Amino acid sequence: MRTHHHGRHEFGQNFLTDRSTIGTFVDLVGRTHGPIVEIGTGDGALTLPLQRLGRRLTGIEIDHRRAERLRRRTAPSTTIVTADFLRYRTPPEPHVLVGNLPFHETTPMLRRILRSTGWTDAVLLVQWEVARRRAGVGGATLMTAQWWPWYAFGLEGRVPAAAFRPRPNVDGGLMTITRRERPLVASARRQEYQDFVRRVFTGRGRGLPQILASAAPDLPRHRIQEWARRGGHSAALLPRDLGVEEWAELFGMRGRG
Repeated sequence: MRTHHHGRHEFGQNFLTDRSTIGTFVDLVGRTHGPIVEIGTGDGALTLPLQRLGRRLTGIEIDHRRAERLRRRTAPSTTIVTADFLRYRTPPEPHVLVGNLPFHETTPMLRRILRSTGWTDAVLLVQWEVARRRAGVGGATLMTAQWWPWYAFGLEGRVPAAAFRPRPNVDGGLMTITRRERPLVASARRQEYQDFVRRVFTGRGRGLPQILASAAPDLPRHRIQEWARRGGHSAALLPRDLGVEEWAELFGMRGRG
């Protein structure tokens, strides 16, 4: 989220300038372990403070001019790569993904991150509403529910628009993503699970029991009723109201008698 000094918005990005937010960001990264891969280094607002953690750091920057300038300011343990993250192959060994993501590319970047292997933790600055939705505040979204069995999403705080230059129209949000050591659904069944979640989220009905009956006919009706009674769920419950354990349980009930 960076731009050129004279106000050009060539890459739809905004500089993070608030020292308090930068300090919080670095503290969050400091709680993780392993090499760091930064998405979008810009002029180094996060890159240079992150170097103080004393860990190997690879910065990815799409603007070759900014990348070249930053290379002259970084430590030997830091590598600045000129590349588009959406096409960049992340390392296979364990690492931490960090970045101040361009607001207009947040969704494709998050999808790329969630599909990437190797990384264990991510600390990201995104639009406030995106951070809230990913963390399931006010109810889960389709994307969150589809990836919950493999990742835990956290909301770390709101970042005012005044913390950026140029100033965006919306606030930012600090969020974390942690890869679960023990997924709640086997990775080999990821596509099957995600298809199931999509059908339920887009299914028709006045409440979850009706939605499940139409969207997941392979899920026995009596088991749905038993599950609802056991969990104390009302007939008005909606897919967005479910937690990760409930999604995993419902998926595991499919095909049983």
